[in-house]
Amino acid sequence: MAAEGEALMAAERAETSTAPAVATESGANGKPAASGKPAMVLGIDESEHSYYALEWTIHHFFAPGQPQQYHLIVVSAKPPASSVIGIAGIGTAELLPRVELDLKRASARVIDKAKEHCSHVTDVSYEVKEGDARNVLCEAVERHHADMLVMGSHGYGAFKRAVLGSVSDYCTHNAHCTVMIVKKPKHHKKHEQLGFHRKEA
Repeated sequence: MAAEGEALMAAERAETSTAPAVATESGANGKPAASGKPAMVLGIDESEHSYYALEWTIHHFFAPGQPQQYHLIVVSAKPPASSVIGIAGIGTAELLPRVELDLKRASARVIDKAKEHCSHVTDVSYEVKEGDARNVLCEAVERHHADMLVMGSHGYGAFKRAVLGSVSDYCTHNAHCTVMIVKKPKHHKKHEQLGFHRKEA
């Protein structure tokens, strides 16, 4: 139990991480106080579609040797443990701490992998927020006064989209900024094919 408690605290420390010398506070104009650059929020999870969107974004907006015009904010949504367990039953209370630990570890892995991809991005910060991904991303846009929201497309079929809901569809209609959906081609040729939606803030 002691080891599990230590692991939980370590995962909690990883929940909100900022790259060195990058402030996360916003100035009066709504832009990051440290850089004065417009903010770009990028939603990420454990899916390959998500990491493809991150690779595409880095290639097109944060290439080495090129001016980096945005402050990149990588945001991951962590579902509440109660939503994963579902309907309460016998033993649910005992399961919650273990499920919470697993979710925190998964979030830490997502952020660690994102950091590897962003190793040469000079103005980047990372956030893990608990909640539904749709709300987490739209709230991040508002909190950082972002000019752009980027996410991958999971390519759900009509039935699965109707059952699960589409994060990209929700954000396209509710985020007060340009929303860019990066679609991974079926035959992956790196850094190509983009679907995007622009909307006035």
